[in-house]
Amino acid sequence: MNAPQVSFEFFPPQSLEASFRLWDTVQVLSPLDPTFVSVTYGAGGTTRDLTRDAVATLHKSSGLNVAAHLTCVNATREETLGIAKEFAKAGVREIVALRGDAPKGQDRFTPVEGGFANSVELIEALSATGDFKIRVGAYPDRHPEAESTQADIDWLKAKLDAGASEAITQFFFEADTFFRFRDACVKAGITAPILPGILPIENWKGTRNFAKRCGTEIPQWLNDAFKTAERDGRSDLLATAICTELCSDLMGGGVDALHFYTLNRPELTRDVCHALGVTPKMDLQNVA
Repeated sequence: MNAPQVSFEFFPPQSLEASFRLWDTVQVLSPLDPTFVSVTYGAGGTTRDLTRDAVATLHKSSGLNVAAHLTCVNATREETLGIAKEFAKAGVREIVALRGDAPKGQDRFTPVEGGFANSVELIEALSATGDFKIRVGAYPDRHPEAESTQADIDWLKAKLDAGASEAITQFFFEADTFFRFRDACVKAGITAPILPGILPIENWKGTRNFAKRCGTEIPQWLNDAFKTAERDGRSDLLATAICTELCSDLMGGGVDALHFYTLNRPELTRDVCHALGVTPKMDLQNVA
């Protein structure tokens, strides 16, 4: 089995310490030759400026293919497209277009006056510029606001029809969850690539809480396994084994590209990639 293509998601730093952590993460993972790396947008658009700065810096200094997250939250159409124009000016030609989560203190997303009402409107406007390759989010487990799983698939198709060329899924814990979703997408006429989003479990309690908020199904066996591993001090070993097995199962089912949510903690992602046969690319310039 050939090694998969990989890509990574980073957080924009919000402190000097976090800046060093981001750069360390880039240094650890960039030798694995990712097809792209993405930089997130904080909930409610809270890291808009930080994301813009981190994207520009990474693009200029790392040599990586950087994709910027862009959302509809707390900004007018003009402001949002202005940010996109800044990305293009900086040489960034890939965007992950998302509606975005509601700002803190609000239960549901509500567009500001003059803002994009949803992700489809954002994608249509970005596509019209002709400046970007656009990726979008997808949900193997039902999105908390969706009426049904089919509604999620219909909305994904609308986003792709609006001009997106690829989707990245929310994280999930079992390969069959992705395969069922992929099959349903094919049945709905979706032909665009769908990248599985992989979340290596650095902290089970935090991951479990995050999964509940996202609507991600939590298998009982996984909860039991981490309960035992935490008691025995083997959580890191279990996390590596489970993530590697998930990725291997996906590859066995025909997946050839994986997108890792690194949380700016690169070691577990690196170890899983190595186990999958993704090894550092030799820098020919440094070979005598």
